[in-house]
Amino acid sequence: MSDLIALDRVGMVYTTASGAVEALREISLGVGAGEFAALVGPSGCGKSTLLRIIAGLRPATSGAVAVAGRPVDGPLHAVGMVFQAPILLKWRRVLDNVLLPAELAGLDSRRHEDRARELLRLVGLDGFADKYPRELSGGMQQRAALCRALLLDPPILLMDEPFGALDAMTRDELNLELLRVWGEGNQRRKTIVFVTHSIPEAVFLADRVVVLTPRPGRVASIVPVSLPRPRTVASRASGDFGALTFQIHESLTRA
Repeated sequence: MSDLIALDRVGMVYTTASGAVEALREISLGVGAGEFAALVGPSGCGKSTLLRIIAGLRPATSGAVAVAGRPVDGPLHAVGMVFQAPILLKWRRVLDNVLLPAELAGLDSRRHEDRARELLRLVGLDGFADKYPRELSGGMQQRAALCRALLLDPPILLMDEPFGALDAMTRDELNLELLRVWGEGNQRRKTIVFVTHSIPEAVFLADRVVVLTPRPGRVASIVPVSLPRPRTVASRASGDFGALTFQIHESLTRA
């Protein structure tokens, strides 16, 4: 598996009124094409910052980042981002929110309407295209945000704890939806980097779990997840699932 995303000794230092704050230190990591990688670590260890550096939204202060063999020196069009909050425009219908990336890219949004409606159907929002965000539950809004990120079919999806604010049942449902959208079991899959505070969620979703230390964030360990796919809720009842969860928990406490 070739590395689609390559981080070489990436560091990040913020300048604040009270002095410099080192967020990340010498992060070296490769994410293969079609891989699902999860990042876990304590609050403030730089997980979200790392996603923004990969996306080209924030330059690293040291090291190098490359995507598809090219240095990242600005925002990448081949990346879809999903944040913890859905950030839907409240004055636009759900369909119009999903079509927003096409408009921002200067494309004819009407030519993408069929794809937008198909994505809404895929995530269980068929029939809600003409609703406004306020008429949707939190889980439904996050589904719409996922559709928006997928509209232009980006090969890379960066997700910053997108389900953290949802109840457990809705979170489980969206984890399964995400695996389906990702293309679990298919050869042509997107590359996903997924930030979460939940170790069980990371193990359930990912091919590998990257454990970061407290600030400044460094790679403490990388744990391969060999659980068979496709995964179901029953996967969490296996002994292997529990053993991996415990292994990552131990790595976090030692970091």
